[in-house]
Amino acid sequence: MAYFDAASTEPLHPQAREALIAALDVGWADPARLYGSARRARMLLEQARTEVAEALGVRADEVSFTSSGTQAVHLGVLGTLRGRHRAGRRLVTSAVEHSCVLHAAGIHERDGGSVETVGVGITGAVDPAVFGEAVRAEGTALACLQSANHEVGTLQPVAEVAAACAEAGVPLLVDAAQTAGRMPLPPGWSVLAASAHKWGGPAGVGVLVVRKGTRWRTPLPEDDRERRRVPGFENVPEIVAAAAALRATVAESVMESARLSALVDRVRTEVPRLVPDVEVIGDPIVRAPHIVTFSCLYVEGEALLTELDKAGFSVSSGSSCTASTLRPSHVLEAMGVLTHGNVRVSLPRGTSATDVDRFLTFLPDAVRRIREEAGVKL
Repeated sequence: MAYFDAASTEPLHPQAREALIAALDVGWADPARLYGSARRARMLLEQARTEVAEALGVRADEVSFTSSGTQAVHLGVLGTLRGRHRAGRRLVTSAVEHSCVLHAAGIHERDGGSVETVGVGITGAVDPAVFGEAVRAEGTALACLQSANHEVGTLQPVAEVAAACAEAGVPLLVDAAQTAGRMPLPPGWSVLAASAHKWGGPAGVGVLVVRKGTRWRTPLPEDDRERRRVPGFENVPEIVAAAAALRATVAESVMESARLSALVDRVRTEVPRLVPDVEVIGDPIVRAPHIVTFSCLYVEGEALLTELDKAGFSVSSGSSCTASTLRPSHVLEAMGVLTHGNVRVSLPRGTSATDVDRFLTFLPDAVRRIREEAGVKL
């Protein structure tokens, strides 16, 4: 099986596996207690926090561990809005943010706040000038912008937007799920959310970073854990494994990102050459190194993904036919691109050129068969 769905979750990094197994034996106790085994667990937790902070270029006391990237986003958005309620009730986001950002924005609206959604161009990126104008409006408490889009891979102009936010005195929350560990983080943000299983750590560990000087108040009942930011018992073994995976991924990132980017370039070039009526989506240059998305006209996405699965390729789709919703992907809709027959190929660490070539060999016949079964001949 060729696994091409790293944007959903990256396979567990070998160093994370080793760290997890070791930490299960010595990091199981309650890190809040004072006896020996608890002190060892606390030491492991704080060492992991330091390693994550160093990898992200922040202070250790700015880092909190959550139960997922989604929880990190929810706490980041709602906690910053609550901390800055005196500044206003206005939230600015892009139209292509992850659904967890949009769901948090929906709660804010239902609670009496307002949300301005900034549109994107055909590549999926916001215009920094338009986003900056939205941020400068009176009563803006928070702006949210992802580092890279999870469906099409386009990088957002975070540094430019962050500069506009700083000028307006508005904190910027960055959802860095698709780039943390893979690429250097852009400067200027105030709050950051990331997810360990996207960089080869275990599922069930997220990271919330709140920079010093950013007003933040928990939107949940307070708890003594994680500097009162995240309630619940810390999963020390998995946090240790997440830190080990991040450290290893960052060390490998320069060479591995360049290698994966070259494979993605091959897919971007060859798919439209081999398959008629295909639209390759997202920015061809300003993009994450591991994601490429294309849509095939006259093809049901679910049928194509099923054929690819039978042939040993694990890929995903942003279209409604493979999701628990009746509407197309909000990302593709916002971009104004083709949503039918949508395929997202996202390459994990270690993907071979042979597997990519095999995918490119199989895809044209699979699309042709599905179109012929639907009565379409090109």
